[in-house]
Amino acid sequence: MDAALLGLVEGLTEFIPVSSTGHLLLAGHFLGFESPGRTFEVVIQLGAVLAILTVYFGKLWQVASTMGSDPASRRFVVSVLLAFLPAMVIGALAHDFIKAVLFETPALVAVMLILGGIVLLFVDRFAPVPQYEDAMELPFRKALAIGFIQCLAMVPGVSRSGATIVGARMLGVGRRASAEFSFFLSMPTMAAAFAYDLFKSRNVLDFSAVSDIAVGFVLALVSGVLVVHWLLDFVSRHGFVLFGWWRIIIGSLALGLLLLGF
Repeated sequence: MDAALLGLVEGLTEFIPVSSTGHLLLAGHFLGFESPGRTFEVVIQLGAVLAILTVYFGKLWQVASTMGSDPASRRFVVSVLLAFLPAMVIGALAHDFIKAVLFETPALVAVMLILGGIVLLFVDRFAPVPQYEDAMELPFRKALAIGFIQCLAMVPGVSRSGATIVGARMLGVGRRASAEFSFFLSMPTMAAAFAYDLFKSRNVLDFSAVSDIAVGFVLALVSGVLVVHWLLDFVSRHGFVLFGWWRIIIGSLALGLLLLGF
């Protein structure tokens, strides 16, 4: 049941701006769920990666098959790779500190959830008038700036999708396009993080709880697909206010429980 719940948490929160890592760490803490080498958390991330690949397979295949003849496809690929570059470099350099220190501090996660919720509410209301409404047509400098902003999400509780969406909105990107570019950027970012985590933890990984990992993986995949299908239409109509308040409520509850000694 713990594995199923954590798999759902991963899939439901990975692509919305509430921090899937923060939710996983807090849920694992309060459930008393321990995974040697964090094998469970590492592997179920792949379920979320496959979810976004499943949803966008048609568009990704179109881009890949026309890169040689279509300048727009090449431009889009370059923009995503530019946005991915900062996380690749900084993530590799700071990996050990992030895993050993930041991931073991539940109070930090709770505080970041609250602060991130406040920022999300502010940006949703006061973001500049959008200049870009197509995620595949962002200027290179905008894509690179979003990539640097994404690096803030290396602090658990900040949220990778939250950082990229907030950054994009402040750079003049529309709500739907911000969410969609965050989806595209998640693919190389999450795949690289998964592969690097797997490599760095190779000596301590424990696959003995195969059934737990399988349950979490499948539920992360299925719930991730459902969220991606739902999210774009929702944020186009309602913005990100719901997620801002969700972060504040969950972060406040978690911080209260931690202060009470749970």
